[in-house]
Amino acid sequence: MRNCFRHTVVGAAFLFVAFATTTCSQPAPEPKAAPAKSALIGEITPVVSVKELMENMIDPLSDNVFDAVWWDNTAKGIEEHKPVTDEDWEKVKTGAVGIVEGIELLKVPRPWTPAGDLNDSQGPNAPELSPTQIQAKLDKDPVLWIAKIQALRNVGLEVLEIVKKKDSNALWQAGGDLDEACEACHLEYWYPGDRATVEAEKKFKARIEKPEKK
Repeated sequence: MRNCFRHTVVGAAFLFVAFATTTCSQPAPEPKAAPAKSALIGEITPVVSVKELMENMIDPLSDNVFDAVWWDNTAKGIEEHKPVTDEDWEKVKTGAVGIVEGIELLKVPRPWTPAGDLNDSQGPNAPELSPTQIQAKLDKDPVLWIAKIQALRNVGLEVLEIVKKKDSNALWQAGGDLDEACEACHLEYWYPGDRATVEAEKKFKARIEKPEKK
């Protein structure tokens, strides 16, 4: 009887050790994968139209680049205005970041104009396209719309690199690049009727040159 009890206890202990060994030797469960980025970001719900986004965000921020370098013809001669202090360059950077990040919001489907705003598209020889006409152009060639957005974003990236070097001459040229990118988009989707006039003007000034100081 005593032997049976001993065998039972020893057998039970053996089983416990075997079970514990088996359990401990099993690999730890794989950690759960992180949620996909799209799940973290979620869907963007637009608040304003394309026209309002441009007027209240992209255009004002672009002025930080456009207005960074300029010249004034005074009685004392030509005075040059350009970023000098760290604060000046930070303002340019703010504009570039606003362009680079903000222009991506144009990829989010949203109304072209506020409700009831048809642009200056009424009457004969209307100078602007209506929201319906703009949408028709996008539906016909959505790749072109993305290309125009990317062109503007590329200029913003160009300016960010210029800010690192604090190169005011390069910034002046980048302002021209930004103007061309904006105009190319406007001539496609806003006032295509002005294309002939704009192209004719380009023949007379392929690039705005810096004035020479006397």
